Amino acid sequence: MRKLGFLKNKEVKNATWLIGGKVAQMLLSLFVGVLSARYLGPSNYGLISYANALIAFFMSLCTLGINSVIVKEFFDAPNEHGVILGSSIFFRVLSSSCSAILAISVSFILDYGEWETTVVVALCSISLIFHSFDTINYWFQAQHKSKVTAIAGFFAYAATAIYKIVLLILGKNVFWFAFATSVDYIALGIILIFAYKKHGGQKFSVSFKKGKAILSKSYHYILSGLMVAIYGHTDKLMLKMMLGEAEVGYYATATAICAMWTFVLYAIIDSMYPTIVKAFKQDQKLFEKRNRQLYAIVFYICVFVSLCFLLLGGFVVNILYGDEFMPATTPLKLVALYTAFSFLGVARNAWMVCNNKQKYLKFMYIPAIIINVVMNWLLIPSMGASGAALASLITQISTSIILPLFIKDLRPNARLMLEAIILKDVFTKSNKQNGGE
Repeated sequence: MRKLGFLKNKEVKNATWLIGGKVAQMLLSLFVGVLSARYLGPSNYGLISYANALIAFFMSLCTLGINSVIVKEFFDAPNEHGVILGSSIFFRVLSSSCSAILAISVSFILDYGEWETTVVVALCSISLIFHSFDTINYWFQAQHKSKVTAIAGFFAYAATAIYKIVLLILGKNVFWFAFATSVDYIALGIILIFAYKKHGGQKFSVSFKKGKAILSKSYHYILSGLMVAIYGHTDKLMLKMMLGEAEVGYYATATAICAMWTFVLYAIIDSMYPTIVKAFKQDQKLFEKRNRQLYAIVFYICVFVSLCFLLLGGFVVNILYGDEFMPATTPLKLVALYTAFSFLGVARNAWMVCNNKQKYLKFMYIPAIIINVVMNWLLIPSMGASGAALASLITQISTSIILPLFIKDLRPNARLMLEAIILKDVFTKSNKQNGGE
């Protein structure tokens, strides 16, 4: 029996485990995260958010774009999973170590004289190295075994939650909380390695030839990822430079509230990714249909949530964070709106990889960076955190739909997105009932 019309049982089960695991994490985050934010206050909470934003610039360099292509690598070379993972993790650890040093150096220059900021950045940068083991997640997803990653993610986050609770009880300072992100990735890396071995994963091995082959396909995503990080986190950096940590805290509160539910979108996208890749190899019309369906699901879930925040945003902020964080209300409403267009860009990755159009990403993201920086520069002085959120909304609309219309090879994808928004050919039955199987 088919569920949701076009999602297959394994996709539904895969997404259910991903969503279920994230729901458990969300409940912990809702409890521990809110207590931590209240304890730290807008300024210290903003300081940690600023450090994480700076680290995010280098996260794209650390991933080397591998996460965007590795699922297809598993399908293309089913007998080489061990060398694919081993080589990917090796190169990611190497790049992450260099990126951590670079992040600390940049903070020392940008925040010269603010030694507390540089220390917080250094503590957060440790997470870059252990984030490399998140690559194992994609091995489980390629086999529709997201139950394993959901459980692993929950236990890792539980360890981080316990760590934060201990800090709250002991009344520790902001430095201890800055290390919490690293605790999360350290725990997740250890759990994923044990889970991989338990489920019969091939022994890791490193091949420079295989690593080079993977990088030749993924390097386009390094630049695009960096560009996404720039226009995705420039707002926090500019807020800190122009108005201070407190304004960053309000904006971070808005994005944190939105992050409590966006795991649903990640789960749906990750679950449908393998099916879209298979459809590409079997039938072009089915491939386009699966992409339209994914875009429609992502877009309309976001629209529904945006309406909820539009009506209840102030109540949500007040009940969770208190009066001190009420300036986060308007930014929250705008962040909820731009999430729809942001995740259309995330969902587009499958189409880009299958059609080998990664090289065009830079032609979208360079103008997007310019748009974002200019909009932030114009809007932040008068609107504060709300101006940063509005700048991001304008940028996301431009990147997801408007800019691709000016690039010939990406127009078909922009067309699919527009068709998905008007629900064209989304619910009609496919000629291949088993397409993607």
